[in-house]
Amino acid sequence: MPVVTFAATGRDNCVIVAGSAYVYATVRGQGFVMDAQCPHRGGPLHLAEASPDGTRLVCPWHDRGTSVARLRAAIPAVRVGNRVTAVFPDRPRPRAGAPGPAPCVAVTREYRPLAPGIVRTAR
Repeated sequence: MPVVTFAATGRDNCVIVAGSAYVYATVRGQGFVMDAQCPHRGGPLHLAEASPDGTRLVCPWHDRGTSVARLRAAIPAVRVGNRVTAVFPDRPRPRAGAPGPAPCVAVTREYRPLAPGIVRTAR
């Protein structure tokens, strides 16, 4: 399982591990690393808005809610200052008919904007 350190905000705030994108989000004061892609239809979950009660992120493509508790539990992570260190799965999410993962896990970083409701710039 790859252990990766990346920026919580700003440049390089998104890490791509084995083809899957992850970002650091904050909902109701609690931060976590989450998959940037909606589990339902692959929409940009990093652009989601938190529900009024903060229990779900609502996908901007199709208004489906994803449980914040489930997202928090998926990727173990620790934030210190603006750096996040997380433990990621070795392989990408399973896709129907997709070939198995390559033996070496590729890791890259990029910038992805976050919706105002899931980012906190000051820590």
